[in-house]
Amino acid sequence: MTPLLRKATLLMICLALFGVPVMAVAKEAQRNGQQQECIKPKEVKLQGDMRKLWVDHMIWTRGYLISALAGLEDQEKVLARLLQNQVDIGNAIKPYYGEEAGKKLAELLTEHIVIAGKIIDAAKKGDQATVEKLNKEWFRNADDIAKFLSSANPNWPEKDLKEMMYTHLKLLSDNLQARLKKDWDADIAAFDKGEEHIIAMADVLTAGIIKQFPNQF
Repeated sequence: MTPLLRKATLLMICLALFGVPVMAVAKEAQRNGQQQECIKPKEVKLQGDMRKLWVDHMIWTRGYLISALAGLEDQEKVLARLLQNQVDIGNAIKPYYGEEAGKKLAELLTEHIVIAGKIIDAAKKGDQATVEKLNKEWFRNADDIAKFLSSANPNWPEKDLKEMMYTHLKLLSDNLQARLKKDWDADIAAFDKGEEHIIAMADVLTAGIIKQFPNQF
């Protein structure tokens, strides 16, 4: 890739990230007589890696939901892959926050999945009392995740992270209820909304890391 094409590609990615009108930026660049990169290759890579990890989180959570409710033979294999994803997300922050922080995040996210699995089992049995009890634990775990992350990075306000985690839980719950009712349209809609939300959440985490550790990019 030529330097000019590389700069143009980075500029277009920047526009997509920040929603800046293409023509407005082009005119401004023309006026300035130069075209500057607004994001760096390492920033692009981090964003791509973070998005993939969190989209995988959604994909494998949905996979386990389907397998568990239907009692499919792949249930344990899918669960193992889903749990590995939580370790992978923890590993992704180790270059910035260290080994212990990465392990801690993986532990919190693993708890998030374990509780979700219990909720699925209880919902499948129609045990609403247990579902409600587990939901309280699920939101408490979400609070713990938000608190942990916000303590690591001042660019991740705890309140904002809680809101994002709560939305994540709600959309997962919507997915579960839709499948229990065999409302496939609602099931697909909930997953699509959940995927869109998780990508936005991944971008918030990426932006926070880049802002906190500019010298690493």
